[in-house]
Amino acid sequence: TRHALATLVRKLNDIRAEIDHLLQDEAALARRVDMLGYQIEEIRATAPQVGEEETLRDERTRLANAEQLASLTTEAQRMLAGGDDSESAAVDLLSQASVLLHKLARIDPNFSESSALADSLSTQIDDLATQLRNYRERIEYSPTRLDEVEERLEALNRLKRKYGGTIEGVLAYREKAQKELDDITHSEERLIELRKQEDHLLHQIGDLAFRLSNGRQTTARALGSSIEAELQELRMGGARFEVSITQTDDPETGCYMDGRRLAFDATGVDHVEFMMAANVGEPLRPMAKVASGGETARIMLSLKGVLARADQTPTLIFDEIDQGIGGRVGSTVGRKLWSLSETHQVLCVTHLAQLAGFGDAHFKVAKALKADRTLTTITSLNDSERVEEIAEMLGAESMSARQSAHDILVLARQIKEGKGVQKALL
Repeated sequence: TRHALATLVRKLNDIRAEIDHLLQDEAALARRVDMLGYQIEEIRATAPQVGEEETLRDERTRLANAEQLASLTTEAQRMLAGGDDSESAAVDLLSQASVLLHKLARIDPNFSESSALADSLSTQIDDLATQLRNYRERIEYSPTRLDEVEERLEALNRLKRKYGGTIEGVLAYREKAQKELDDITHSEERLIELRKQEDHLLHQIGDLAFRLSNGRQTTARALGSSIEAELQELRMGGARFEVSITQTDDPETGCYMDGRRLAFDATGVDHVEFMMAANVGEPLRPMAKVASGGETARIMLSLKGVLARADQTPTLIFDEIDQGIGGRVGSTVGRKLWSLSETHQVLCVTHLAQLAGFGDAHFKVAKALKADRTLTTITSLNDSERVEEIAEMLGAESMSARQSAHDILVLARQIKEGKGVQKALL
């Protein structure tokens, strides 16, 4: 439902953006219409064609070099086919050589291939001379046409500088400008259609938001009761917890829901806030304003415990969760933290021995002064080192304290083995 709601809201935002665009200042729209019309007509009048520039550049090169082209082709054709004077031509000389090779071949067959090659070359040179003569006849001495080509290329360059850098870009700009002009020209009809779509979407969004809100209300009541039960186990028996769900009226742009128009976003119409009263007789207030550091940590532990299956956060970190609690509650907190480790990696900073006993891995953090610098070290503890560290947490290094530390570790291990699960709790 929430995903479908978000999709509808995005669609509505697109429609509203188009409506806002169409409702711009009329004078600005009129100026825009004039500009678009001028641009479209300028491109239409020039009528650029894809690939036209390359053809024009080739033609410009030929026109600009017409005299040299004529001179070169005339000279080459004269050498191959001869001129008006008595100078021998390549075609005539090769024909004579071909006749001689034919005679040689009749006497010595080894010249057969050479005779055939001479015939082929004679034919090819004759064809080449014909091609040169035809090309020479097509060479155009036309300064007027050269000016026309230059003007056409400059016109195309002007369009490219203004509308896209390439002929393809110019043509794409014209299509885009034409579409915008059509939209503005038919803006009244388009506005009516968009208003209908907007109203329809606001009703659809309201229907989905109503269903989503009802589901949240039901879940909120169950969550509140579950959190209070968890807090009672964590020595906050007098605390009350409630999930507040409120809506805000928006008569102008809100969605239609249950006879009202309500403000909304991609998540619905609800404003959700956790409310808490830490002690008996206190009014419910936003949790962020009334909970201390330790209380917040315990509330988060309760929330994570209740929502463990739905929460996708891979690692949970708890600090100061042992504030204001004793050994008996500490064991309860430790058991709950370890339970969370079935679905999460849990890291806990604690000074409470009963809580530390539930860790599957135990690290000692210590500070020391060395060479006028404070250094922090983190040491992984083995089983015997854990007993010593937990004994220090209990405030003594006596045999009885070590025995108590050993008992704490044994009790935690028994509880964990009873659940049949071993997970990482740092």
